[in-house]
Amino acid sequence: QVQLVESGGGLVQPGGSLRLSCAASGSIFRVHTMGWYRQAPGKQRELVAAITSGGSTNYADSVKGRFTISRDNAKKTVYLQMNSLKPEDTAIYYCNADLQSSWYAGLKNDWGQGTQVTVSS
Repeated sequence: QVQLVESGGGLVQPGGSLRLSCAASGSIFRVHTMGWYRQAPGKQRELVAAITSGGSTNYADSVKGRFTISRDNAKKTVYLQMNSLKPEDTAIYYCNADLQSSWYAGLKNDWGQGTQVTVSS
């Protein structure tokens, strides 16, 4: 069974930093694009940042210059370093990944369970 397990959320003051991690486990041949989404109360889930297996990245305009996405392919793990956090960054952050279970299988998109990030003084 394939799982995406997030960690690193919590409560932080405005201007502070947090680092989120998401590890893929289970029967996985290859992990393709990985990303982070977030959903604030009463709002739609939105893309925060994504990174391909080759390391190409893209970010939401609202986090450019503050957040950095990275990955360790050997560990099947993606990270989100969040700096200069603002109250409007408060949301549940979800890990997302395109996973391939074998060399002949197609891609399956999967989600983590989510981790709460709260930015408040």
